[in-house]
Amino acid sequence: MIQIKNAKELDGMRRANALSAAALKYGGEHIEAGMTTWELDKLIYDFIVKHGGIPNFKGLYGFPGTACISLNDTIIHGIPSHDIVIRPGDIVSIDTGAKVDGFNGDNACTYGVGKIDLEAQRLLDVTKAALYKGIEQAKAGNRIGDIGYAVQSYCEDAGFSVVREFVGHGTGRELHEDPEVPNYGHQGRGPRLVPGMTIAIEPMICQYDCKITQSKDGWTVKTKDGGLAAHFEHSNAILKDHTEIMTRFWDDPDFDPETFSLK
Repeated sequence: MIQIKNAKELDGMRRANALSAAALKYGGEHIEAGMTTWELDKLIYDFIVKHGGIPNFKGLYGFPGTACISLNDTIIHGIPSHDIVIRPGDIVSIDTGAKVDGFNGDNACTYGVGKIDLEAQRLLDVTKAALYKGIEQAKAGNRIGDIGYAVQSYCEDAGFSVVREFVGHGTGRELHEDPEVPNYGHQGRGPRLVPGMTIAIEPMICQYDCKITQSKDGWTVKTKDGGLAAHFEHSNAILKDHTEIMTRFWDDPDFDPETFSLK
């Protein structure tokens, strides 16, 4: 069942997503070659807790980390590890969120470490642009399928492929709520978007084929062919006359997470 938020609940969602976005940007700014993904996860954990939030990924469905940290051919759900070392030329996806006063934030971004391959950079650029193409369609009166069609057509026109098994979702008092928000679909299909809905749009895009494989750890999802993958995500509030990107801080070049304060 889709949960429609009132004005007070939307304010709660804004706070949770502001902290989530600040934590994501803080993590992204502290990625260094030579560090482990566990060390990066700890930085994000400390940031969220310092600012009064609860790391809402940690323990969810048994997940052990504050963030899913996924390198190169890992699409999503990479478990932070003392054994995974970030190296120059890697691409690193961070997917994380915070809970504040009972509301959940959720966002993701893929970063290049130092100088990365030109095709890897193109994958990142296209996936990020596809996120905003989807958000353009996430407006009152449109349907979920309009979002998926926008993401899918943009990425496939660029020669990339769209993961089918994992999708975006509603957010709120639960991290994962209805409706599902696929990154593929048909225009004019699916649930209608109405004011008060809060949804996470998150393209997960593969360099080559979109077939996936799941590791024995039960979490880590990789491309089957070993190609690269990218993942970007914003949580959004559908309002009467516009759509608000509640996690906009992670993509704001003027935002400094060091000065962040949860108001």
